[in-house]
Amino acid sequence: MKNSIKPQGCTNLKLRQLTRMVTRHYDGYIAQTGLKNTQYALLSYVVRLGPIQPVDLARLMRMDASTLTRNLQPLAAHGWLEIGAGKDARSRLVEATEAGRVKQAEGQRAWKRAQTALNEQLGAERVAALHDLLDTCIAFLDGHPEGQLGE
Repeated sequence: MKNSIKPQGCTNLKLRQLTRMVTRHYDGYIAQTGLKNTQYALLSYVVRLGPIQPVDLARLMRMDASTLTRNLQPLAAHGWLEIGAGKDARSRLVEATEAGRVKQAEGQRAWKRAQTALNEQLGAERVAALHDLLDTCIAFLDGHPEGQLGE
């Protein structure tokens, strides 16, 4: 009889604990720029992909539309994002302003310091293995077990 591996404990709890710890780590670096982690991530997506419709941005970031709308508002209020008219009266486009691009670049420098520190603390090999496992799990949960999907 083959020995089977049985996970111990709650996967959700373990992931949430890890996520909180990693978030605190990144917050310590990103906050120095005046951004929250979520704001930096959103700004980075828009800089890279914009102009983009909010529905597409929400899908790519794996978040619901109402959460995205709430998260866009402070970035627009700071003048880092512009939310304008899309192709028709019902659509919108989100685009980074020049100030937003500057703020994203500042956030990216802080993010790189945070990433380097985390790699040193956990070991780059362990972080790479974690990334691979997470990407595989995301692909399976998205219904694409045959391969990982890029963003």
